[in-house]
Parts: sequence; C-alpha cells; structure tokens
Amino acid sequence: MVNVDSAETKTESAETTTKTPKRTRIALIGTGGRSEMYIRAIYGQHADVAELIALSDVNQGRVGFYQDLIKELGGTEPVASFAPGELTSFIQSNGIERVIVTTPDYTHADYIVEALEAGADVVVEKPLTIDVEGCRRITEAVAKTGKNVVVTFNYRYSPRNTALKEVIQNGVIGKVTSIDFSWVLDTVHGADYFRRWHREKKNSGGLLIHKASHHFDLVNWWINDVPERVFASGGLRFYGEKNAAERGLGDRPERGTVDGLGHDPFRLDMREDERLKALYYDNEKFDGYLRDQDVFTEGITIEDNLALVVDYQGGPTLSYSLNAHSPWEGYRVTVNGTEGRAELEVVERAAVESSTDKKTVVDPSATPIEEDDAVRRNGERLVVQRHWEAAYEVPIVNGEGGHGGGDNLLLSDLFNGPGVDPLGRPSGYIDGLRSVSVGIAGNKSLDSDLPVRISELGLGVDLSRGQA
Repeated sequence: MVNVDSAETKTESAETTTKTPKRTRIALIGTGGRSEMYIRAIYGQHADVAELIALSDVNQGRVGFYQDLIKELGGTEPVASFAPGELTSFIQSNGIERVIVTTPDYTHADYIVEALEAGADVVVEKPLTIDVEGCRRITEAVAKTGKNVVVTFNYRYSPRNTALKEVIQNGVIGKVTSIDFSWVLDTVHGADYFRRWHREKKNSGGLLIHKASHHFDLVNWWINDVPERVFASGGLRFYGEKNAAERGLGDRPERGTVDGLGHDPFRLDMREDERLKALYYDNEKFDGYLRDQDVFTEGITIEDNLALVVDYQGGPTLSYSLNAHSPWEGYRVTVNGTEGRAELEVVERAAVESSTDKKTVVDPSATPIEEDDAVRRNGERLVVQRHWEAAYEVPIVNGEGGHGGGDNLLLSDLFNGPGVDPLGRPSGYIDGLRSVSVGIAGNKSLDSDLPVRISELGLGVDLSRGQA
C-alpha cells in the first residue's frame, strides 16, 4: 500500500531543495564590436547564470543596434540603458554585481575604478589601461574595495598557445633561456588600427599596449615569469601622410565610405559590410565617430614597426617584433631551453589579395577564413626538438568558435567561475598590469632611447609578488 501523503511530502521536499542558479546581474558599458561576444553568451549558453540588466554607450544608435540583436536572440523586451556618466548611480540603484567594460582603451581606468567603488566586480577587455596613472588608480581601487577585476586574455585559451604552455610547463625543453617572438599584422587587420580611434596614442597607448599586451601576456604566462627591463625601437614607417607623400601616393581622401573613389586596397567602404554599416556608419550622426579614416592621412601618432628586448626576473630574454603592414598575418615564436627548443608557427591569413571579398574579415584569428595558396598555407604547427634528438610535431586540437574554440573556454570561466586549471589560464588584474607594464615601459623607452626598468615606473604594486 502506497502512502500518498508521504510521497507528496518527499516530492515537495525535492522541489524545495532544487534551486535555480542565481544569475549575476550585469551591466555592459561600450557597445562597439567587442561587446557582441558577451551579449551572445549571456543570451545563449550562459543564460542560466548571467542576466544583462543594461547597456551603456555615448552613442545611442549603437545601443539600439544591440537592442535589436537582443530581440533576435530571444530577449522578450529591451534591456535598460543609461548614460556613461550615470554608471555609479545605476550600479547602486539596480543591484549590479558585475560591469563588463568594452570601451576605448583610454577610458578603461575611469570605468574600472568607478565600477569598483560603486560595489561591482569588473570584466575588462585588454588592455587593462594605457598608462602609469591608470595602473596606480586601478591598483588603489582594488586594494580599497576588495572587488575583483578580470582582464580577458582569450589568447591563453587558444589550443595552439595552450599546447606550447604544456610543453614548457612540463619541462620538455628544460629551463627557458630566451624567447624570439615575431608577430605580423596584414594590410587588412594591421591597417584597421590606423583608421580607427587607435591611430592616436593618447587613445590606445599605441600597438605596444593595445595589441601587444596580448602577446606580452602570452610570454609572461608561457614562461611563468615577470618582465623586468625593456628597451624598445620603432616608428611610423608605412602608414601616415608623410610616408604616403614619400612614396608618391598622391592626394588621399579623408575616409573610405564615399562615392567615386574607385579601387583602392586600403579603402574601407562600410556600406559593403552590413554589420559595419549598421553599427557604425548609420550611427555617425550621434557622435561623429568615423570608423573608416584613410590610413595615409595626417593625425596618426602610433607606430607600425616595433622591436623590443625584454629581460625577465628569472633570467630569460624576450626578443619581440611587430609589423602592421605585412602581406600575410600570423606569428612565429621560438622558445629556447637548457634541454631543447620549441617552435610555434601560425598562419592566420596566407595572403591579402585585392580581388577578394575578405577585407571586412578584420581579424582572421577570430573569424577563420579558407584560402587556396600553393606556397603559404593557413594553419599552425608546433615542433619540439630536444638536444641530441630528432624533432617531432605536437598535435594541436581545435574546438568550435573563435580563436580555435578558445573564446568559448574563456566565456565559460567568466560566467561560471574558473575551475581548477593546471595551466593557469584565468587572469586577474595583476596579469593585466604585467602585460601593459611592458608596453608602458616600451613607450617610455621609445621617447628616451634608453632601457626602462619596470620597477621604476611606479605602478603601485610589486608585480613579482602581486601585492601592493
């Protein structure tokens, strides 16, 4: 005989103890191109643990663009919006627990500090900030509030980069003695930094900070060491008005999205790309921001050729170079150790041909493309060779999504909390400081023609210990 009352009681008890996971209340500030990844994650795979409460931007048109995307993703109603100047009051009056910052680099420190002091944790796109003052302010705010800052270094999660990390961490090549790292940006991706807000160093810190902070973080993480001294050389040698005049390029238009210009491989006509047109071109009337400035006009203050020597506290030396006008895109890194050598070569776009329609695939690492090139082929290869032994190739297993599946792994750590990771991929604000410290020191070295010790920058924290 079944005791109905008892069965019902057990069912009610089970229902009571089965709780719906609490969703983190999130506000996102900065509705440019980088924000889409987070919005799709919140309304997709991580909808059970994250709730987007509001969007904020100086441009109401771009906010509207993502309101439309939210509707497409199944949002039943628009999320709230607020002016960037109302960040503190919105956080405190709406119970915001986390702020995602995807604004231009020079604004990062302001929004990070304000969000922390208002009581929210922060997720910020790299770079953490662009100068010494920003580092100090963030360091002080973290110490004062006890809140958390995560810098999204998605390159750590890319399978090819984790494969190299495993080789080094497992001691296959012994103790690391030196690293040679060469990164080339092609005339699509590289050129794009010279037509947007990045072109002015006061906005981005230059490519040493905006772009190379990714690369410096990889080295710091690969070898588990802390940068100590930086010497830099470089300049603006390809893009810009002066270089165009020296090469006889003639008069240049101020922007690419105009009629009657004819063919020009460096021209970006945003009307040719539905997303760029809707997100930027159609919304210029709100703030006057031009996404398509010509790369050979005046006003560019960042470098397109850079080389650094970086000494590490543990002894290794990094030789690093960056070129932003290469005919192909990718990177080569060699790590030398006391017991051998590891070599990683990556081709992300084998060629830029003006006859193709790939110009708006700005970053081929995030949006892979298929190409047919008989000489240089898209792909990646990690080769290890120990002393007195033959070389062998280490397999690299990619997943689905951007950066070989790395973006999905990063988003999982962000929204679900990082689990136990023997590779130490989740990154905090100290990692962000360590990466931008190389670029900040590099910029100072460019100005002085002298090596710069990172400990003398006065960042407000001892990077070797991670303590204030």
